[in-house]
Parts: sequence; C-alpha cells; structure tokens
Amino acid sequence: MTSNPLSVSPTKRPSPLRAMSAVAALLCSLLLAHPVFADEATSAPAPTPQATAEVPRNPDGSVDLSQFPPEVREALTQLGESGKQLDESLEEQNSLGMAHDLSPWGMYQNADIIVKLVMIGLAIASIITWTIWIAKGFELMGAKRRLRSEIAALKKATTLKEASATAAKEGTLAHLLVHDALEEMRLSTNSREKEGIKERVSFRLERLVAACGRNMSSGTGVLATIGSTAPFVGLFGTVWGIMNSFIGIAKTQTTNLAVVAPGIAEALLATALGLVAAIPAVVIYNVFARSITGYKAQVTDASAEVLLLVSRDLDHQPAERSAQPHMVKVG
Repeated sequence: MTSNPLSVSPTKRPSPLRAMSAVAALLCSLLLAHPVFADEATSAPAPTPQATAEVPRNPDGSVDLSQFPPEVREALTQLGESGKQLDESLEEQNSLGMAHDLSPWGMYQNADIIVKLVMIGLAIASIITWTIWIAKGFELMGAKRRLRSEIAALKKATTLKEASATAAKEGTLAHLLVHDALEEMRLSTNSREKEGIKERVSFRLERLVAACGRNMSSGTGVLATIGSTAPFVGLFGTVWGIMNSFIGIAKTQTTNLAVVAPGIAEALLATALGLVAAIPAVVIYNVFARSITGYKAQVTDASAEVLLLVSRDLDHQPAERSAQPHMVKVG
C-alpha cells in the first residue's frame, strides 16, 4: 500500500518543495482516475516517474489550474487554503514566542501601566529598606561603641566635677547627662532637701534617656510600614494583571498557553517584588528593635552612673544647721 503524498508530519512544518511535490502527485492520481483520461491511461504505457511529476505551470512557475477538471481545481484550492492557514498559525505562534520575553526585564516592559507603577513603587521601597539598614546599622554600631567607653569613664570618676572634665566633648551622651545633672544641682543650691534634689536629677536623666531612645528609633517605622503593606501592594498588581490577561483571552477567543502564560507571569512578578520588599523589611525591623532595646539599656546604665555621682556629692556636702533657735518671749 502506497503512503498518502499529502500526509504531513505533525512535528515538522511543510516546506514549499514538499508541498509542490504533493500537489504534483495528487494531480497525477486525479488525472489517472478521471473518466475522461481513464481509457487513455489503460491503453497508454505506464508513465515514468519523471513524466508523472510534470504538471502544467504558468509563466511565473505556479500550477495552471485551468488545465484540470473542476473537481481537481476545487481540491487543489482547498489544499492551498489549508496550507495557508497552517502557515499563518505557525507564524502567529512564532511571533508570540518572539514578542514575549519572559525575563524579569522583558515581563516588566510588556506589563500594563498599572502593574508597572506597582513594580516601580515596590522597587523604590526595597531600595529604601536597604538604605535604612546600612545607615541605621552604622549609626547604631557607632553609638554603642562610644557609649561603652563613656560608661567606663563614668565608672572611674569619683565626683561629678571629675566626670564633667572627663566628658568634656560636646554632643556625647555622657556630656549631656553630666551637665544636665550639674545644672539641676546649681539650680537647687539653696535647697536643704537632698532627696528632692536627687528626685529632680533623676527625672531629668529619665527624660534624656527617653529622648535618646526616640532619636535612635527614628526611621524604623518606615521599615514596619513597608513590611506590612508591600505584600498587599504586590497582590494588587497581580490581581490587576490577571484581570487584563482574562480580558485579552476573551478578546482573542483563544485559550492557547502561549497567549495566556506571558500575561499571568507578568502579573505574578508584582507579587514576587512585593515579597522581595517585605521580607527584608520585617527582618531588619526586628533586628533593629532588639539592638535599640540594648542601646536604651546602655543609656540607662550611663544615667545610673551619673545619679550615683550626684548622690555621692550630696552626701559629702557639709551638714548645715536646719534652722535657727526660736526666741521665746518671757512675759
């Protein structure tokens, strides 16, 4: 049994040479089967393969269909239309494969404007996160290192004036604590209540400790905001992108994976960027929260050292007479 000359492998695209050979073979078989040429075919000798392959052609090289019966022309026309549709389908798939670059940058370029804005916002949020991590990390490390040396110097001092001479550099925490305590003692010179002086100095030092903690915590609230909102912003971009993909499917009326997959991949990229921005922000925020808590503990230790010096100075002051003797009038 001879194979059908028009059969095309489903995995290979038919070339023009193969199509012409198939058309020639079909023409020969139809001519031999036609009643007009049946008698001549039986009486004539068997054609050679070279004669069978020859078909009438136009000057431009195309097949001259006018030389064949109507049913032959109709069959050839249908064959040509089928081949044209196949070529258009293959070219469309190839163009889709070339148009959609599935790299991150390519998916960003092919995304919708809303999805692009979401991706840009998440990228900026990620940059802010790492900038805060670098800047605040160096600031916190330097503050802890300076504070350890200042606490060691306060422990070596025996009086508040000696501590003031040691912490003479302005801007340091020890300088602020010591001079704030000296200012309160100067204002309370005429006071005879030592416990009142200690209480007022302690209140001043507590306010300084709280202010230092607030200053060191500045900027970490941005990390908390990014960590809590970035996943939802990325999810919004994904929902918007998938919605546009379904709209495109409805317009093209096709469920071809080559048409659907790029739009869904572009939408999911927004969620991926949201997680990339949120996860480091949450981790860095927790690390800074623990480090700032330790820094506040060190500031509290320095405040306690200054309060000890104040108490020691008050105890070493000479005792004053609490009051003059009352004059008693004798009548």
